[in-house]
This record gives sequence, C-alpha cells and structure tokens, in this order.
Amino acid sequence: MELYFLIYSLSLLFSQTKSLTEFESVCQVDDDECNNRPTPDDNGDSAFFAIDEGGWSSQTVFNDLPGSSRCNIPIHSDITQLEFLSEFAYNKPIIIRQSLAYNQLFRQKCAREKLLNEYGDKIVVASSSNTHSYEKTQIKLSSYIEKHLNPINPYSLSNETRYWFGDHDPSIWDELLAHYRPPSVNIPGYSGAPGFGLGGPGSGVPFHFHGPGFSEVLYGRKRWFLYPPESKPMFHPNRTTLHWVLKSYPELNEEHLPMECIIKPGDTLYFPDRWWHATLNLETSVFISWFLAP
Repeated sequence: MELYFLIYSLSLLFSQTKSLTEFESVCQVDDDECNNRPTPDDNGDSAFFAIDEGGWSSQTVFNDLPGSSRCNIPIHSDITQLEFLSEFAYNKPIIIRQSLAYNQLFRQKCAREKLLNEYGDKIVVASSSNTHSYEKTQIKLSSYIEKHLNPINPYSLSNETRYWFGDHDPSIWDELLAHYRPPSVNIPGYSGAPGFGLGGPGSGVPFHFHGPGFSEVLYGRKRWFLYPPESKPMFHPNRTTLHWVLKSYPELNEEHLPMECIIKPGDTLYFPDRWWHATLNLETSVFISWFLAP
C-alpha cells in the first residue's frame, strides 16, 4: 500500500504539469456510446480518465483500489413498487439503473458552468468528512469549487477535509432542486427530502447510519460500502473512506467484506433504515440524495 501512496503522489504532480485537455473527449447526455464509455480499467493505459462530464473533470487516480471491480448489490433497470417493497425496502440495498433521460433536465442544470453562473456567489455548507460531520464551514460555491475539489491525500484526517453534502439553504437551492425527479418507487407513509452534494476525487464520508434513502449520481462515479445494522464495521470515525479502503479493506476476509458497488450517472442506490454505509467519490462527483422519513 505504501507503493500506492507513492504512485498517487507522483500522479498528482503529473496532473498539475500536464494539460487536462490532452485526455479529453466529448460525451453528450443522450449518447449511447458515452453511456458505455471505456474507463482506464478497460484499457489499462492511463492513470487518468478525463471526459466532458458537464464540465466537471473526471480526472482520477483511484481506478486500481482494492476490490474496485467487486459489485454484489442487486441491480435492476425495471422494478415495480411491489417488488421494491417485498424484496428491498426493509431488507437490503438495491441499485436502480435507469436512462439518463429520467433526470436529464436536472442533470443539465447541474453542469459546472450553469451552477457557477447561477449560484457561484451563493453560500454552501461544507462539512468535515468524519462520521458525525462535527464541523461546518460556510463558503461561496465558486470558492468551494476552486479550493476543495482537488484529489484527497490518503493521509488526511476527515476533520481536515471539507465536503458539501446534504446541507443547503432552501431559500437558495429549492428552485434548482425542484427540477429533480425522485425515484419511481417509495415506502408508503414516508416523505422525501433532497440533499445535494459535490465532492472531489477521494472525498466521501466514513461509515455512519440514519434513516432510509436514495442516492443518485449525476456526474462522476461513487463507490458505496454497506453493512446491515447488526454488523457494525471496524473503522476510525476520523479517518477517510479512502484510508479505510487502502489500509483496512485488504485485511478483511470474505465473510466480513461489505456489500458494495460503484455507481455512475443514471444509477440510484437505495439503502434501508439504519444500514451502515460509507462513500468514496472516484472522480469529481455531483449527486443528490433523497432522504426518507415517516
């Protein structure tokens, strides 16, 4: 793992001296070829993966992390309300894979330049990235994008990193969030509340739990790790998910490995009530959560 940290550091240096445009290609929202685009895992010839994702960089050095090809969460592209309630709502996670057209309008409004033009001078609440998000920092969106979307150092403590997820001022952001289409399935008697987020490569939240909810990726890729309520994982609440993946994950035996998968644009992950979960953004990720409560 120490070798990985060395490679990681050299990659960061390389990314600062080499133009990102050398790696760019254009990808439209409704382009089938884009939806099935190759990643560095497919061709193995680059430490970076950069395409036009609404103007958000897809630069990453996190494609060869331990277990990165593992996905043991059920994936359904067409699920009924009855199937959702009987198999997943109270029992286990599911990934709902739908067309990008489902939330195309909202996704377009979350492109980098659109957000900067309309909300760049607005305040966002960036939380510390530890389990309980103790510390909050108010910062303009433009400054957050400029200062807090760089790849995370694996040695950084969670309370040293700032991550915009969940907290937002309704008077500022509700107009944008009104364009979001929630999942077509739900839990009867529960209502949903949105939580918008934006994080750079290596950002995320360590293991924690709360009520049930959905999380959809609009741009980038996000790796999820989940355990049922009775199986509390071993983790340090002030260490990043990235550090846990590099240091703790390789030591887990098969029976203690989490449910996990990487989700991408068009994917919505559902997590049941009180399930432990941690997240890791592999690239700059724009996402929205739909938290459920009775």
